[in-house]
Amino acid sequence: MARLILTGDVNLMNVEDPAVPFRRVTEEFAAADMVFSNLECCLYAPPVARSFHAEGFFADPDIAAAALTGASIGAVGIANNVNYGEAAILSSIARLDRAKIPHTGAGANREAAEAPIVVERGGIRYGFLQRSSVYWPTNHEAGPRDPGIATIRAHTAYQVPMHKTRPEIPPMNRPGIPPVVVTWADPGALRSFTDAVAALRPLCDVLVASCHWGLGKDTLAYMREIGRAAVDAGADIVVGHGPHYSLAVEVHRGKPIFYGLGSFSFHTGHGGRAHGDWVGMMVRADATRAGLHGASFRFVRHNAANETILCPLAEEQAEYADLVRRSAEYGTKLEPAGDAVRVVLSGD
Repeated sequence: MARLILTGDVNLMNVEDPAVPFRRVTEEFAAADMVFSNLECCLYAPPVARSFHAEGFFADPDIAAAALTGASIGAVGIANNVNYGEAAILSSIARLDRAKIPHTGAGANREAAEAPIVVERGGIRYGFLQRSSVYWPTNHEAGPRDPGIATIRAHTAYQVPMHKTRPEIPPMNRPGIPPVVVTWADPGALRSFTDAVAALRPLCDVLVASCHWGLGKDTLAYMREIGRAAVDAGADIVVGHGPHYSLAVEVHRGKPIFYGLGSFSFHTGHGGRAHGDWVGMMVRADATRAGLHGASFRFVRHNAANETILCPLAEEQAEYADLVRRSAEYGTKLEPAGDAVRVVLSGD
C-alpha cells in the first residue's frame, strides 16, 4: 500500500532558510510515496519594489525551490488567486521546471494551464489537475494565447427569501431582511473541467482533483457542485483550498471531498501581515494501482519559528468537534485514529 499526502496552501514569502518551513514534517514527507501541495505563491523576484496595493505573493525563487525539493514535495498545483501577471506566472513556472517539480494549473496559454500531470512513483501513476474559482479579473485567467491560470468561473446571486426554509428566516414582509446568497458553477466551465477529469482517468491509477475556492468556513453550493461533478467524472479524491480554515468533508459515491485543507505553510499574507496560529489539515491517503483505499488527516499548525507542526488530536478537540459537526451535515462520519482522523468511506 502506497502513501499519498495532500496539503493545503503553501506560501513561502519571506522565508530566508529553506530548511525551516517543513523541517518538522520532513520525515513524514520522506516516508510518503507522493506529496502534492497547493503552491500559493510565485517563485519570482519583481524587478522593482511593489506597494501592498499592487502586491503579489512573491517568494525568493531559489529559496522557495530549495524548500520544496528539500521537503520531497513531488508536485504542486499553481491555479490560485495570487499569480499576478504574465512575468510572475511564466518566471515561476520556469523556476519550477528547473527544479524538476511537476506542476499543473497555470501556463503560457489556456491549453497549457489546463493540462494535467501524471507522476509515477513506485509503479503507481498519480494524476493531478487543478482549477481556481477565485481570481482577479485582469491578467489572471489563461486565454487561448495568454498566460494565466486554469479556472472554473462561479456566479453569485442575491435573493429575497421567498420560503421559510429555516426557523431563523423572518417573513419576507420585514423591511431589511437579509438576502439569501446563491452560488453556482458556470455550466460551460464545469463541463470543460469534468471533460478534463474524464480524459485523465484512463491515464492514471489515482486521480486527484484540486480546487482553489471558498469564502470563510462556509461550504458554498458551487463548491459542492464542482466537487461532486469531479467525482462523477472519475476523480478518486477532491481537495479544496483557499480559505485559511479547515472545512467540511463529504463522501460522494465512496470518494472523499475535502472542501478546505486550510493553510499548510503560510507565514505572510496580504499587506505583509503574519498569519499567526492557523489550523489546517494534512491528508494521508492509501493507494494502490487499483485506486484509493482509505483517507485520513492530521491537524497542522504554524509556530512562531515558521515551522509547520503536526498536532496531537487531544489538543485539537474543539476543532475536531466543529469539523465532525459540519461534515455530519453531508452524512460524513469522521473517527479518531490515534492522532489522525479517519474518513469513513461508506459511500452514499
